[in-house]
Amino acid sequence: MIHLGDRPIGEGAPVFFIAEAGVNHNGSLKMAKELIDVAVEAGADAVKFQTYVAENVMTKDAEKASYQKEVTGSGETQYEMVKKMELNEEQHQELVEHCRRRGIMFLSTPFDFASIELLAKLEVPAYKISSGDLTNLPFLRALAEKKKPIILSTGLATLGEVEEAVQCIEGAGCHDLILLHCTTSYPTQYRDVNLRAMLTLKHAFQLPVGYSDHTPGSEVALAAVALGARIIEKHFTLDKNLPGPDHRASLEPAELKSCIAAIRNIEAALGDGIKRCMAGELVNRDVARKSIVALQEITKGTVLTKELIGIKRPGHGIPPKYYEQLIGKVAKRTIKADQVMEFSDVEW
Repeated sequence: MIHLGDRPIGEGAPVFFIAEAGVNHNGSLKMAKELIDVAVEAGADAVKFQTYVAENVMTKDAEKASYQKEVTGSGETQYEMVKKMELNEEQHQELVEHCRRRGIMFLSTPFDFASIELLAKLEVPAYKISSGDLTNLPFLRALAEKKKPIILSTGLATLGEVEEAVQCIEGAGCHDLILLHCTTSYPTQYRDVNLRAMLTLKHAFQLPVGYSDHTPGSEVALAAVALGARIIEKHFTLDKNLPGPDHRASLEPAELKSCIAAIRNIEAALGDGIKRCMAGELVNRDVARKSIVALQEITKGTVLTKELIGIKRPGHGIPPKYYEQLIGKVAKRTIKADQVMEFSDVEW
């Protein structure tokens, strides 16, 4: 069992829900704190941001992704866009403290080596690695050497590339590794989800798996829980109409709360897998099942025949499975017509 702080992750433990704030604070510390508050009210286990120094992550003329151009226009570079949403060390410290006060775990994805060290200084309980860095083996190695649990998103990758990343991380001494299936498109089309690949990751690497969801709505995240995801990560925002690259592919506060509540309901519904009559069924068992009954009055000493006994509700008498055995037996007492028969009514 892997632990993120004091929270176990694995079979038998509750699904761990990461509310992905990402850069949906738009560079505003006030908005970032509001996002933390929303995550708390929704019942999330952790709220996650993104930690980076823009000039360490991309060239200054790096183009935006196509979805970013569609949402935010093409009048600026990717560098100019993300630079405006960069949080400094002091702001990070304030967010960590706000999470502490509100009782929710702070997580963040580092995108450069300096940001690894900042998050180490902030004593994060785990590191989340973005899909874009899955093939960045020197970066993975540096993170693994921190000896903290790692949550690795696997968007954009083949199974072979995931294998290289896992070998790199484990080879550097980190064995507390969780893999998140992911499709890196915003929003992800349902036909591109390939949710069964999450099970492929689980079987291939024998590691806990989860799902980082970029689809609209919550259906796929709920399906992932039903398939065995141990972590769900989902983007959220204060308002989908805010300017910025990720708001439109995020849940609003009420949707986030509804998603988490539905996940908890699915967890409860999955149960332990033991087939038995559940507590809520007991009250209906005798009402729904049937017993052997007298089709007409049967006097004491009468030999039971198929003409004398039948099968009807309720189910608190002799069960129907004994019907054939009753034929030819003798009644010990007189049994009224339509009366449910008991074992004590018959000479065995």
